[in-house]
Amino acid sequence: MHSKLRLSPQMKIDLQNKHYGLAGNHSAVQICEWTKKSLRNEGECYKNTFYGVETHNCAQVSPNVLWCDQNCIFCWRPAENMLKESIKEQVDDPKKTIDELVKARYKLLTGFKGLEKTNQSKFKASMNSFPSHWAISLSGEPTLYPKLAEFIKELKKQKAKTIFLVSNGQNPLVIKTLEKKKALPTQLYISLDAWDSQSYNRINKGIRKDAWERLLKTLVLLNKLPTRTVVRLTVIKGLNDSEEAIKGFAKLIESSQPDFLEIKSYMHLGYSRERLARENMPSHEDIKDFGKKLEKYCSSIKYEDENSGSRIILYKNTGKNRKKKVPSRWIIKPKK
Repeated sequence: MHSKLRLSPQMKIDLQNKHYGLAGNHSAVQICEWTKKSLRNEGECYKNTFYGVETHNCAQVSPNVLWCDQNCIFCWRPAENMLKESIKEQVDDPKKTIDELVKARYKLLTGFKGLEKTNQSKFKASMNSFPSHWAISLSGEPTLYPKLAEFIKELKKQKAKTIFLVSNGQNPLVIKTLEKKKALPTQLYISLDAWDSQSYNRINKGIRKDAWERLLKTLVLLNKLPTRTVVRLTVIKGLNDSEEAIKGFAKLIESSQPDFLEIKSYMHLGYSRERLARENMPSHEDIKDFGKKLEKYCSSIKYEDENSGSRIILYKNTGKNRKKKVPSRWIIKPKK
């Protein structure tokens, strides 16, 4: 069964009530809490700390906001209501979509102008320029979007400084297509929350019989792709933080050799509260302990930085066991 890439009227109302800005038939943008904090001089996103991204000038978007092929139990989005069918129908023009996303983002930001705490210099930069950073990570699985390569190439054409793409790794052929079409993002994230097929079925709940195998095929690509790669490991207390799990994660990281590893805490937010308890949310100290245990089994990573506000730790590839030769411009020294 194939799904029309089009939001229903009720879906649009629900998204707008949750402060999403809509673009065309299937795309959306939302102002991240860290962007709001940055505009109020209340802190910066960990991506600023780790990679130098301009938090106040970030566009957090999705070209297919309600389409995903997993039902992750820790997702704060309404995963059960996501559309699971494959997409083959005609979709909106990527350039037009990007233009509408920019306009929708501006509209969402306008209210900050009159707030006393707003840094007017940052606000002006956010409103008067094409967003410098694009995070294709808002909602849904972007590799299901048929024109993802064209979307990323258009962002590059319009001089986006950095483009981060977050994927669940279920569509390795799409990742290969991005490489073939010279449309890889600045940084490719692959989410890793399970260490074997059994834990994957409990935690990520992919819709295909070969879902775990698909993820493994994507992980293998990370040591070959000519762009910066990151494995993002979400820790859920009591579910994937055992010694067995840590050993399993170490094997996967050693075999995939990403440029960076981010170990992040599950956050007890949104719809995930209907599936998990608050006790499943690790503290920052829990995340640090997890990282130290992982280091014992994983010689290819070295501690680089951390951000306690987001409960996240950054590890950098030591280069000892990797095949890919990465130009220095891809190995960004975290901003201090």
